[in-house]
Amino acid sequence: MSQNKGDTMLKTLQNAIHAPLPVRARKICYTIILLAFIFLFFLKPAATPTYAASSCPDLKIIFARGSGGERYNNGEYQAFESSLEAKLSTSSLSYAFDDLDYPAVSVGIGDGHFGTMLGAYISGGDSYEFGESVKEGTKKLHKIINSSTCPNTKYVIAGYSQGALVVLKDLAEINPDKLIYAATFGDPKIYLPEGAGLLPAACRGDNLSEYRAYVPDCRAYKGLLGGRDPYVASGFQGKIGAWCNKADIFCSSHFSIEAHTHYVEDGLYEDASRLIFSKIAAEFGFKNQYTSPHDTAILIDSTGSMRDLIDEYKAEALRLAEKTINSGGRVALYDYRDLKDPYQPVERCSFKTCDMETFKAGLDQIQVDGGGDTKESLLSASLHVMKSLDWQLGSTKSLVILTDAGYHSPDCDGTTFYDVKTLSKQIDPVNFYIITTPKNLSSYQSLADATDGAVISSVDDLSLLTDNIIKRFDSLPRVEEDLTDPGETALHLEITNSTILPDNSIRVGFVSDAPYTLVVLNDVLLGMADRADFTITGLDLNRDNNLILVPFDGTMRGDSVSVELNTGYGGTTSPESSYVVTPVAPKAPNTGRR
Repeated sequence: MSQNKGDTMLKTLQNAIHAPLPVRARKICYTIILLAFIFLFFLKPAATPTYAASSCPDLKIIFARGSGGERYNNGEYQAFESSLEAKLSTSSLSYAFDDLDYPAVSVGIGDGHFGTMLGAYISGGDSYEFGESVKEGTKKLHKIINSSTCPNTKYVIAGYSQGALVVLKDLAEINPDKLIYAATFGDPKIYLPEGAGLLPAACRGDNLSEYRAYVPDCRAYKGLLGGRDPYVASGFQGKIGAWCNKADIFCSSHFSIEAHTHYVEDGLYEDASRLIFSKIAAEFGFKNQYTSPHDTAILIDSTGSMRDLIDEYKAEALRLAEKTINSGGRVALYDYRDLKDPYQPVERCSFKTCDMETFKAGLDQIQVDGGGDTKESLLSASLHVMKSLDWQLGSTKSLVILTDAGYHSPDCDGTTFYDVKTLSKQIDPVNFYIITTPKNLSSYQSLADATDGAVISSVDDLSLLTDNIIKRFDSLPRVEEDLTDPGETALHLEITNSTILPDNSIRVGFVSDAPYTLVVLNDVLLGMADRADFTITGLDLNRDNNLILVPFDGTMRGDSVSVELNTGYGGTTSPESSYVVTPVAPKAPNTGRR
């Protein structure tokens, strides 16, 4: 692209908000222009739509593509269809796929359009065109689902980027009984209240929204275009899932356009297909044979007090190992006691060496002995096991603990609960499943909760836990904990005033500790300001105008501030006419967990 062409585009961007761009911002814009060209001109080969023989299939799957995507000829739809179709083909269901027929308005390079969208996907030329595109997509989607032509057909819907807005807009207008699941990818209006504030609950793994399927950024709070609050319409609980790639500009607290374009390469459609297929299997009442690869480490308490339980525990460990290996997974076997005995954790076989023969031999080698005080050195042993094993990428990771005793906290060597929880999360996480006696259930519950695992009593049906572990499909963590100092990365912004000018434009003033501010009007990103005020021209003062300002330091976004610019004047006013706008207060985090 020529320098003159680039300067023309940058002037268009500057004109959108009347704010000069610094050298750093110019470099960012050139990078974005290049990425936009790559997206528009290097599309993947077209996919062949899949249709059922019946005009009214059991299941219809509808995908809403992102901005600028050619219908059926876009990588997102192709990846979503192929990953889910591979699983549906193993069932007896009749089904059909459709890439929703709606405008999906694209990035306009030049002619005044580039300034309306700094990113490469959410664009519409202007706010009205973009909004009409979303409305038209939603209208067509609802018409299909609400049609009386196929009353018994069930639906799965999904959308990427602009398509995510189509999927969730006015969702309450459809019958929830007809919808099995709705998935969003890179949603610019994601809303995760657990990501708000200087110390987000999500960064501790707490209060995660039920619909948070995969959002690794624990500071993700609202999307670049604001937050849809509530994110899940009434009656659709358990039927919505959000995927936001790490550092995605539109749904995380970071500023990577590349992350927004890598949902296919990073396997997020494959990850989503496992969850969606499980929902379909449950709806139609057939057995879900599809799971992720499994890495399951088994850690057995071998102190003397286990004498009455060891045979029962060994039998269940053998059953779990056999089912895991037969499903293509890997197992490892360790035993532990108390460091005071003294006794260090013993590796009987690892992921690399365990087959059924070596696993059985390892079980036979475990003999109960020792033990003084009631509690054992589980924290140290579990940390040792997690560090010692070579966990494979993309697998579900489980640490199954069989014990009749509690645990030292901190352990005898100084290992803390926090150390174990942190390493579990960092690995992917490793989910802890603890089988223990009824008196110890409460003491192990916090460890199970901290690692997204479970705890059961030894008098319960142990086979149920084994079956649940084998059926797992969620290979990616819902969130990654952030252990950095939040004060070092927090960005803040406050809108102070706005002034109506004679030409019906509005000058907005604000204060921020960030070097740049992203300006979003009516769901369209106008551009970037690098000073404490800017002017928006061509604003229709007779309608509600939602303005969102987002602090930005070049790599990360801070919490957005949203205001409604609804003046009610409808005509020219003097330059002195002004009013104070009040930011929309963030909602309190919810307390739901899956």
